[in-house]
Amino acid sequence: MPQRRNRRVQLADAAIEVLAREGGRGLTHRAVDREAGFPEGTTKNYHASRDSLYVAVARRMADQHTAAMRRLREGMPDGVSAADVRTLYVAMLHRMSTSARSQFLALFELQLEGVRNPQVRAALGEMTLAGVDSAVTLHAAVGEPISARGGGLLEAGMMGVAMSMLSLPDDVVGRIGFGDPESLGRSLLGMAAEAEPADGLLRGQAS
Repeated sequence: MPQRRNRRVQLADAAIEVLAREGGRGLTHRAVDREAGFPEGTTKNYHASRDSLYVAVARRMADQHTAAMRRLREGMPDGVSAADVRTLYVAMLHRMSTSARSQFLALFELQLEGVRNPQVRAALGEMTLAGVDSAVTLHAAVGEPISARGGGLLEAGMMGVAMSMLSLPDDVVGRIGFGDPESLGRSLLGMAAEAEPADGLLRGQAS
């Protein structure tokens, strides 16, 4: 059983790379076999349809993301500051177009598939909630609480920026000011903080 599970994980990881590189039209059983280095027909034995392949990718990415967000929440050091949170989100923005490029390209393909596939949509929902929960927890820890709506806006803003960074020409990215992760991070965090202006006003009056 452990070997079979490991084979499923290897196939899902290979499918993520294929989806990122070739897009949805290129996500075939043979392409995943080649990417994983397995004999032809291996992927078909585990995932009979392309829908099943999409679900495998979505579940693998959701499991990875929710685990990472859980480690982030549970591993927060004592004395974490607002500057630390900003540094974290700036680092995330940088990773979107560098070391995590494949994951985000695959994620955007999944979002299109999620419009039609309820199982993919459910996995995407898990990923979004994990990100929102982490944002709310981090902000509460540094004494700058945000609402779930604020966390959702931050999550959506990060995804939108990543899409622009990965899909637009470099000169356009620079022209619209998306080439500076530091300032982008500040802007997105500010948007999250201002998501509930009435709450912000009450906090200001209370102080």
